[in-house]
Amino acid sequence: MLIKRVSFLKKISDQLRIHQVCGILGPRQCGKTTLAREYSKTYNETVHHFDLENPEDLIALTHPMRSLEHLSGLVIIDEIQRCPDLFPILRVLADLKRAHFLILGSASRDLIRQSSESLAGRIGYIELTPLSIYEGCDPSQLLIRGGFPHSFLSLSDSDSLIWRKSYIRTFLEQDIPNLGFRILPLLLQRFWMMLSHYHGQLLNMDQIGKSLSLSGPTVRHYLDILAGTFMVRILHPWFENTHKRQIKTPKLYIRDSGLMNALSRIESIEDMNTHPLKGAIWEGFALEEVIRGLNIDAQEAFFWRTQNGAELDLLIFKNGKKYGIEFKFSDAPHTTKSMRVAIEDLKLHHLFVVYPGQKDLFLDDMITGCSIEKLLKIFQA
Repeated sequence: MLIKRVSFLKKISDQLRIHQVCGILGPRQCGKTTLAREYSKTYNETVHHFDLENPEDLIALTHPMRSLEHLSGLVIIDEIQRCPDLFPILRVLADLKRAHFLILGSASRDLIRQSSESLAGRIGYIELTPLSIYEGCDPSQLLIRGGFPHSFLSLSDSDSLIWRKSYIRTFLEQDIPNLGFRILPLLLQRFWMMLSHYHGQLLNMDQIGKSLSLSGPTVRHYLDILAGTFMVRILHPWFENTHKRQIKTPKLYIRDSGLMNALSRIESIEDMNTHPLKGAIWEGFALEEVIRGLNIDAQEAFFWRTQNGAELDLLIFKNGKKYGIEFKFSDAPHTTKSMRVAIEDLKLHHLFVVYPGQKDLFLDDMITGCSIEKLLKIFQA
C-alpha cells in the first residue's frame, strides 16, 4: 500500500523553484526515499539517483566533482549524512545551475552542520515526518503503531511491534555509529528508556544524570543526538512579560507514539488502557499531530507555565495571532482556572481543548473543545 504524500511533494516543488538544492530531512525509514522516487516521476528532465548506502554509488562519488559536474536535470543523493564532505562540492555545483539537487538525510541540520554552512542561500529544507492523521491515517492505529510506514502498515500489531523493536536496535547499533558517535548502544538505550519516563514532563537533566551515573554535559550530548535524529522533541517554554514567575525548564516528548510504546513495553490498546502513562502518551501523540498538521516550525512551538501552577500545553502563532491548545485525555473536558489565566496573561485569540472525542464542545466564548481532526480543519479553512 502506497500513501501518496501530496503535501510533501508540493513542498519539494516549491523549494526547487526557489533553490538549486532541496534537503529532505527526517528519521530513518520515514519514507524519504519513496517520496523522492514519487517526485522524480513528476520531473520532466533526466533524473540521476545516488544512494550512499550502496557501495557502487559510494565509489562513484569518491571523486564527486568529476561524477556530478556534467549532470543536468535532477540529482538525488540519498543518506547524505554518510558523506558530509560532499556539501562544499554541492555549493560549487549549485552555483553552476546545471542541475537541481535533492538530498536526503537522516539527521538534522545541526548534526549535518556543513550543509547549513556550505549551502547557505542555496538550499531549502523540508522535514519529512512519519505518517500522520492529516494524511488520512487512522488515529487509533497511529496511536499504537506510530507513523513509520513499515510499522503503521504491518499486517498486525504484533508484526508492527517486532519491526519497531528491530528499528530501535538498528538505530542504536548502526545509525548512531554511522553519524560518527561512539556510544555504547546499551547505554544510549537505557538513556532513551529513561527519557520515556519523562514523556510530557519537565526535563530534569540532573535527575537523569544521577540515575544513570552520567555527567551533565554527557546528558546534554545524548539528548542533542536523540533530538537531532528526530527521536525526541524538546519543547521550550514561552516567556511573557508578566509579573508572574515563569518556568524556564523545557519539556520532553518521544516524537513517535509507536516508538514510545515499544520503549514502554506497550504491545496493544489493551496494554495502553491499563498503563500509568496512557494519558501522557495520548497527549504527546496529539501534540505531535497538531504540530505536524499545522506545519509549525519547531522554533515556533512553545508551552507556558508559571510557578503558581497556571499552564498551557502548546502556544502557537498563526496569522499574527496567538492560540493556546490544551490536550486532555478525557471524555468530557471542562474549563479550568488555569485556562482563563492563560487567556488573560498571554492575550490569546482563542484556546482549544483537544480531546479524544468527536463532538465539538462550546466551553466558553474563548474556549472550544474538539478532536485533533477538527482542529486541523479549523486552521486549514
